[in-house]
Amino acid sequence: MVLAPNQLPLIDQDDYHLLRQLREREPSQSSPQVRLTLGQRLSDKVAAIVGSWRFITIQSGILVIWIVLNVTAFIQHWDPYPFILLNLALSFQAAYTAPIIMMSQNRQAEVDRQNARHDYEINMKAELEIELLHDKFDRLERFFTQESDTIKAMQQEQLDRLEAIIAKQAGIASHSGFSDDNDLHK
Repeated sequence: MVLAPNQLPLIDQDDYHLLRQLREREPSQSSPQVRLTLGQRLSDKVAAIVGSWRFITIQSGILVIWIVLNVTAFIQHWDPYPFILLNLALSFQAAYTAPIIMMSQNRQAEVDRQNARHDYEINMKAELEIELLHDKFDRLERFFTQESDTIKAMQQEQLDRLEAIIAKQAGIASHSGFSDDNDLHK
């Protein structure tokens, strides 16, 4: 679509070029999907498991059992108070799960940025399309107003001519002495 210089849209050139680029892209209603690597899928699974109430409940149960078995004398104490082995196991778990969760969050943040960019482009395209539609409606309104004014002027000119013809014929009829009333009485 090439516009004449007097028909340029009301949006600026940068927005117009952006709209042309967005129109040329493959239309998509969903965000672009990225193929995940094994490490990314694994980090997402670990983050989903560690961040669940099921994991917290199971881990809390294991900790309570560990402490109770080591405090009571029912079984030989393999990790007596202050539970150094338990602290080592929890530190080991935290040392590995924290970076894995961070990898998952970083990847999710990148996906969120891509989705936000995609949404921004869709919204920008819609906004620019609406601006162009408003511009077209304004032009159509101006065109129809001009056409209406032209038609009104033509109608007025035709009415003036018709009145002149009627007046001319009425003048001829009155000068000749004939009228419709005289014709009826004969």
